[in-house]
Amino acid sequence: MGRIFEKRKHKMFARFDRMAKAFTRIGKDIAIAVKQGGPNPEYNPKLRMAIQNAKGVNMPKDKVEAAIKRASSKEEKDYQEITYEGYGPHGVPILVECATDNPTRTVANIRLHFSKNGGNMGNSGSVAFLFERKGVFKFDTGKLNLDELELDLIDAGADDIERGDEEVIIYTKFTEFGQMQKFLESRGLEPKSAELQYIPTTTKELPEDQVDDVLKCVEALESDDDVQKVHHNLA
Repeated sequence: MGRIFEKRKHKMFARFDRMAKAFTRIGKDIAIAVKQGGPNPEYNPKLRMAIQNAKGVNMPKDKVEAAIKRASSKEEKDYQEITYEGYGPHGVPILVECATDNPTRTVANIRLHFSKNGGNMGNSGSVAFLFERKGVFKFDTGKLNLDELELDLIDAGADDIERGDEEVIIYTKFTEFGQMQKFLESRGLEPKSAELQYIPTTTKELPEDQVDDVLKCVEALESDDDVQKVHHNLA
């Protein structure tokens, strides 16, 4: 009985950790968006996207409003968006997107995460060529009628559409992201998340024990407070 309780407690804390990390990441997205385009989402598409993503992870409305207010004041830190590159265990390429107020601290931490987990940090451009930056819009399956919308989505810039049992994912080229965002807004369609991601051009398959090595490195990077997203090409 005690072992079952411990497992449940571990899962609960892990869920809270993921939620806290998601809220922190979106809080930084909001801060960056407000600094770049102002606090009014009507005139700031980047802020609209951040608010939509906040809804997607059930971030309370008062926390979103507080983040916007804080970013509009002089109290909020100025975050720099920086992407670091490297190789994880077994030669798996990894891209790490960060938002930081102290790049010196961040680069040291990222290098340490790589080295402590069987990887090594690379120079700018060392692995980026293995990825393509794309827009990624995710919908719950029941909230998007592809039979009616598929051709319009293609006209709006959809590069690929994946239909799954639980969600539909629309991919666009980097340059078509804004156009797709405007099209979805014009139709009153709200994705549960909308963001730019680095999508690998090829994927790498590894034995299960080696996959665990790579995921341990990825999790260490993701746990860093300055890290927003981690991308890799593990199949």
